[in-house]
Amino acid sequence: MTTRRRFWLRLPVPAAVGLIYLGSRILTTAFLLIAAELSGPASRFGADATLGSLTMGWDAQWYWLIAYSGYPTELPLDAAGNVAENAWAFMPVYPWLANALGVVVGGYPIAAPLVSVVAGYSASWALYALLRDRVGRRAAMWGVVFFAAGPMGALFQLGYAEALFLLWLLLALRAVERRAWWWLYLWVPLMAFTRPGVLAFSLLLALYGIWRWLCRGRQALPARDVVHIVVSGLLAAACGFAWPVITGIVTGDAGAYLQTELAWRRSWIGDHGGFVPFDGAVRAAALWFEVWGLPAWLGPAALTALVVAIALTLLFDRRVRRLGVPLRLWSASYLLYLLAVFFPQSSTFRLLVPLSPLWGAVAAPRSTAWRVGVAIVGAAAQWWWIYNMYALGNTFTQVP
Repeated sequence: MTTRRRFWLRLPVPAAVGLIYLGSRILTTAFLLIAAELSGPASRFGADATLGSLTMGWDAQWYWLIAYSGYPTELPLDAAGNVAENAWAFMPVYPWLANALGVVVGGYPIAAPLVSVVAGYSASWALYALLRDRVGRRAAMWGVVFFAAGPMGALFQLGYAEALFLLWLLLALRAVERRAWWWLYLWVPLMAFTRPGVLAFSLLLALYGIWRWLCRGRQALPARDVVHIVVSGLLAAACGFAWPVITGIVTGDAGAYLQTELAWRRSWIGDHGGFVPFDGAVRAAALWFEVWGLPAWLGPAALTALVVAIALTLLFDRRVRRLGVPLRLWSASYLLYLLAVFFPQSSTFRLLVPLSPLWGAVAAPRSTAWRVGVAIVGAAAQWWWIYNMYALGNTFTQVP
């Protein structure tokens, strides 16, 4: 056992991360192949589903549509005259990058998952680097295991933008940790136009700046840091609001982006008016408790209890505290952002993936039994998600 441990510790980090990531992708591929076999006539993928059709399913089709025909200049309307689901809900960096690569590798359906695979490996490396100084090499490597083979590990080889967004995010968090401010002027715009969420990063920088100011008596706060924190935070905010402005200019409708995002809620709760911060989370909590046969009022009560429990964990749990202030502030900022803008439904688990730095806290306990158990549960959860979303998927969206 000692020999094996020494070998593991001395294994070059790129090789260790690469082996973990390769094994994770083999596991996910096996799960997807099984799901394709189990897909039946009621599934959106049909009885003749393939690994390729699953890889390019669900929201991957929207990105493919953007690469194929761009964004609409006129918003589509449903039968009631409301703005229907459309491509403006999805950012352009991922489909444009995959489309450019597709010219070389043989088409978009090959390039899109390839971008995700490469971005996922790079994100795994970035996560390791982010966690190593906080929880140690061994725990950081286990964090990579939970990240790459965990509940949402399939995203690292599907035609989704999450893997690429995670790469920019983890690099940006690493830049904050190391106070390598100039890198933020690259990572923040890339993050902003890959998928929504950069406003949470702006909030992180605001809270981080306040924390640094309050602690200036214990640690130096150079004017250089103040300038970069403020400017990069404002840049993140500007980039976060830029896409709604662009959508409004192109379509001629100032509210086009918000109406597009609200279109995804109508299938659940019908026409409910305009956007109100935090309203979606409260409505969804009541709705899901009704669906589960429980009193609707329990939903908001449970949501409140969950928010309090998460806040206490981020503040006081010693394993989370080991991750450092920037990662804890990011987790709080992103959760607050989701609570303010998101209507929890089938994509909930996918939208929690930017909280992946918290895998470092899960990996912190030194018990091998604990770590192996978490890895097994994570892999089982990944299969559960793939089975429900791909083997049992029961809607259909046309592919270009």
